[in-house]
Amino acid sequence: MTATTDLSTGHRIAVGPIDTFYLDAGAGDPVLLLHGSGPGVSGWANWQKTIPGLAEEFRVLAPDIVGYGATSRPDDVRYSLQTWTDHVVGFMDALGIERASLVGNSLGGRISLALAEQHPDRVSRMVLMGSPGVGMTITDGLKALRAYEPSPENMRALLLDYFAVDKSIITDELVRIRYEASVETYDAYRAMFFDPKHAGNDLSITEEQVRGIRTPSLLVHGREDKVVPPEVSWTMVNLLPDADLHVFARCGHWTQIERAAEFTELVAAFLRG
Repeated sequence: MTATTDLSTGHRIAVGPIDTFYLDAGAGDPVLLLHGSGPGVSGWANWQKTIPGLAEEFRVLAPDIVGYGATSRPDDVRYSLQTWTDHVVGFMDALGIERASLVGNSLGGRISLALAEQHPDRVSRMVLMGSPGVGMTITDGLKALRAYEPSPENMRALLLDYFAVDKSIITDELVRIRYEASVETYDAYRAMFFDPKHAGNDLSITEEQVRGIRTPSLLVHGREDKVVPPEVSWTMVNLLPDADLHVFARCGHWTQIERAAEFTELVAAFLRG
């Protein structure tokens, strides 16, 4: 595969039965960027401001995890934390990547934790940004995410009310892109969190599990996060054996967008080791 810095296009690769779309930029040690679970989310939507800076030093890969974005959604898939974790491991296998650093936003952070627990030899370092963990509660922001029904007005309200402290970043273009993507993936989104045959809501983790994860970790949280309380990261940093915590003031659930330059610089420094 040839890496590209044209972030409007991407690549596709077969991960078992899942036709997986991903962005690929830069060269060097591999870094996987794992997006969250909001409606209309994708690798591009989550990481467009992060990829260019990290790609100056690393090979940066941002897959659309099964159920989201432009990746296929097989009829027989059972959405769960294990399915998503297996998809990321299979993605690494398909590209011949033995070991990588992980940067996970929200759900992507929980997937990173599962990967570090189950396959510690394959994770060099990990960044957990607004990630659920021990002490996670059902917040108003999370309820709003799950209750979303596609319309431009609903998408604008969701992003304004629950994602950003700086409302100026919620542009008409951002609303349009997220709304259109949410329409395409809405059936899968509803199924993974509301159909009992799926287990999208089961993201729990125990203190014992966390204490067993030895991967060097950086936790990043927005102080005003309304989706995942920042107290979760404070709890997690006291449980993980090798972890630092950085809290951004005047920042919500989108640290990588609201504080893009500072976030990228912080993550790059940590990934350098």
